[in-house]
Amino acid sequence: MGKHGEIAEEYFKQGHNCAQSVAAAFAPEMGIDAETAMKMCAGYGGGVGRMREVCGAFLGLVFVMGTLYGSADPAAKTEIYTEVQKAAEEYKQRNGGNSIICRELLGLDRGKDSPVASARTQEYYRKRPCTELVGIAADIMEEYIEAHKTGV
Repeated sequence: MGKHGEIAEEYFKQGHNCAQSVAAAFAPEMGIDAETAMKMCAGYGGGVGRMREVCGAFLGLVFVMGTLYGSADPAAKTEIYTEVQKAAEEYKQRNGGNSIICRELLGLDRGKDSPVASARTQEYYRKRPCTELVGIAADIMEEYIEAHKTGV
């Protein structure tokens, strides 16, 4: 695991949501502080507002990628969308579940989800793959940054 993966996992273990954890790990690269990154990603956790849709860890990766490599030019959408789709495929491959959907990654049935966050207990961390998933997302982003520094 890379440096950013370790940092993201630590943020998650401190009680931050998945997206916040990944984004905060890259705050220095984005030119913001960790608290600002966490505020910007506060609603992305739990698969967006705890609705169990797109995984918050993956959304954190997309947030960082867009901040560092995105463009305000409408004509540039295809480029960033292509990179996000590649990252999604890599994330699916590495998480072993072939998904970027929170509900599927957690093995939950479809249904109404409470907006109330689960208590972070030892049982919570033992049952959920989220700590590992934030590490995977951060590793993918770290590798992406490194590849784009060297032109690979």
